Amino acid sequence: MTAAPPPLVAVHDLVKYYPGARTWLGLGKPRATVRAVDGVSFEIPPGKTLGLVGESGSGKTTVARTLLRLTEPTSGTFHLGDDEVFALAPAPLRRLRRRMQIVFQDPYSSLNPRMTVRQTLIEPLVIHQLASKSERAGRVAALLEEVGLDGGLTDRYPHELSGGQRQRVGIARALSVEPQFLVCDEPVSALDVSVQAQVLNLLADLQKKRGLTYLFIAHDLAVVKHIADEVAVMYLGRIVERAAASTVYSFPRHPYTRSLLSAVPVPDPEAQRQRIVLEGDVPSPANPPAGCSFHPRCPHPLKNDRCRTEPPALRVVAPGQLAACHFAEQPMS
Repeated sequence: MTAAPPPLVAVHDLVKYYPGARTWLGLGKPRATVRAVDGVSFEIPPGKTLGLVGESGSGKTTVARTLLRLTEPTSGTFHLGDDEVFALAPAPLRRLRRRMQIVFQDPYSSLNPRMTVRQTLIEPLVIHQLASKSERAGRVAALLEEVGLDGGLTDRYPHELSGGQRQRVGIARALSVEPQFLVCDEPVSALDVSVQAQVLNLLADLQKKRGLTYLFIAHDLAVVKHIADEVAVMYLGRIVERAAASTVYSFPRHPYTRSLLSAVPVPDPEAQRQRIVLEGDVPSPANPPAGCSFHPRCPHPLKNDRCRTEPPALRVVAPGQLAACHFAEQPMS
């Protein structure tokens, strides 16, 4: 038997806190620290996809921006291959950025409205010195073809493109520097449903062709199901469940995961499924609950004082499956 390849992406105990600012005019006590990401760890093997899911405010995008050092981490480590990204000085970090890129959620705001498609795709080639002046036109044409866009769009501006076309340009821009690791931050949530499937299929094809490794962020478990090899569920800055995608969808262990899955539409109108409706709102990361952060909204029938006082560790509850719940092995009803 051959040994499994080492992970391309290895994140350990990632923490990102935002210190509370003082009130208006600097008077009064500082506001509470916002614990946006509070000890997140995961690994992604080469050529695989980790789906990171959760409600708005769970910390998913903060994880993405911190890994790429668009914002600096409070603590933790992130290895991309043999490189410890958080320890790099500005010059080596700039060189490393070729290997990790991001596709943003809103393709309209992530593209420069004053730049044509041609200028958008040429800019990273110039910055990283990847093509001579005579080679750039050919590289742009090849990138557009790879993402399924017509070469006649090269002189158009973002406002002249549809949402799906703009997102394809964003993907082409990310691919232009030939990365290994691609962060997809809700790349289809701003698109029409009919276009979402096309973009997801494109990302899957590109992964097979280029051997890309994805961190795919979404709030919709139905979207992640079709692209992720492994799924990590976040709640209030922490991962509360992680397992292979098939396991999460078939045998969810955490009550929060079960509630998210119960909201996913099914194609069979006659299918009987209990809808789990959570009470209340997501607590503020500036003032998280004591004990299990999910306990104020948890519908588990065995919830007790232990849940209110003792934070559950993310632990192995089944082969290849981790969950942060004191009663992960127990049925919900």
